[in-house]
Amino acid sequence: MTKKSFISVISHEEKEANRGSVEFQVLCFTNKIRRLTLHLQLHKKDYSSQRGLRKILGKRQRLLAYLSKKDGIRYKELISQLNIRKIKTR
Repeated sequence: MTKKSFISVISHEEKEANRGSVEFQVLCFTNKIRRLTLHLQLHKKDYSSQRGLRKILGKRQRLLAYLSKKDGIRYKELISQLNIRKIKTR
């Protein structure tokens, strides 16, 4: 597995200034999710990594739910930039 940056949607200057923003946190979680997904394709019985992946997915889902309630426009832009599905509404 090669180590590469999966997504660089946010420029380097914005990363330094907005590390606490919801968009940056979702970006970091998305990178972790994609890296863990590749890892689990090679190591199918790594249950600790599976648990970590589920926890990160839940955190990202909660952040996306928060963002969709607070600012729908930023949510839609982020979804389209990161190429991830919309969250399920109950």
